[in-house]
Amino acid sequence: MTKAILLLLMALTMPMVVNAKNIKTPKVYIFGFSASFQDSTIYMTDVQEITNVWIESKTKFLLGREHYSRQLNEYLTAQQHPNRVCLVIFALKREDAEKKYLKMRKQYTLKSKRKYDMKYLNTNDFKFSTVNLDIEEEPKK
Repeated sequence: MTKAILLLLMALTMPMVVNAKNIKTPKVYIFGFSASFQDSTIYMTDVQEITNVWIESKTKFLLGREHYSRQLNEYLTAQQHPNRVCLVIFALKREDAEKKYLKMRKQYTLKSKRKYDMKYLNTNDFKFSTVNLDIEEEPKK
């Protein structure tokens, strides 16, 4: 669980602004992960396709990751599962997202020394919605 928390902290400490150097891409593939310090239940969503998203051109990071994490957090809170750490993992290709998904799932089921209660959220339970990021033009010099 510490790796997941470190990934979340890295994602939250690197805010990015949408500007002309970022690329709008037709779609990405994303899944969510949620853990808590208070129990051993882990939640994972299905790999989902999201359209019209922004990617940072140099790092290829998904912009607005914190908004997607918040969507999952708000869903779980509404389902009486508050105080959870949520993060999202994405890829530009479905195969890459599925590889990441299987690796993370294996890490918390087969490879883990600790016993976790893994709960899966399919798209009928929870679906990410596209985050609208307004484009801010860089000032002309």
